[in-house]
Amino acid sequence: MIFIFFEPFAEFIKKMCENPAGKIFVYVSAALSILCVITALIISIFMVRTMNDRPKNDKTTLVVLGCQVKNGKPSRMLKCRLDAAYEYLSEHDAVNVVVSGGQGNDELISEAQCMRDYLMEKGIAAERIFMEDKSENTEENLRFSLEIIERNGLCNDITIVTDGFHQLRAELIAKKLGAEPDNISASTRWYLLPTYWVREWFGIVHLIMLQ
Repeated sequence: MIFIFFEPFAEFIKKMCENPAGKIFVYVSAALSILCVITALIISIFMVRTMNDRPKNDKTTLVVLGCQVKNGKPSRMLKCRLDAAYEYLSEHDAVNVVVSGGQGNDELISEAQCMRDYLMEKGIAAERIFMEDKSENTEENLRFSLEIIERNGLCNDITIVTDGFHQLRAELIAKKLGAEPDNISASTRWYLLPTYWVREWFGIVHLIMLQ
């Protein structure tokens, strides 16, 4: 596409630069475009680094962030998060988990209940699973989960389980709430990554600007 529109675009830029105001517009637009590219690159580097920041030992509590539930069953993305949590929980018997997610208008049960049922079906003991079923977004996921961890005397060193593209924003929110999390990243289907990855750029910039 860029080759199809290159000549008209080049002609437009040439005409814009024929007067001072147009030239300023072109220079400012170019500078902003370069800044956006650099910002996206830096954020992406930190996103990749955060994806691989796994817990160093089993002195932790997993917090699985919710995702859509369909007909009472985990969506494909939520199932991947739960499978990543299950793999770790099955290898570390002393680790507990908080499953976090409320009930949307189009969901038959809460995300937390769905996650608890799924993990129990795979063999994780009920007493290791704590439900947080009131949250509606990532910040509430983490804030309410931390309250449950404190209330039940669980290990307050948390490990966030979510999709890799979501880890950096989740970690920044957790740090704002006073936690220093590790991360376990679920796999994401390749064709979904571009959309979610770009969306995270804007989410992270928005979060940083609000801090």
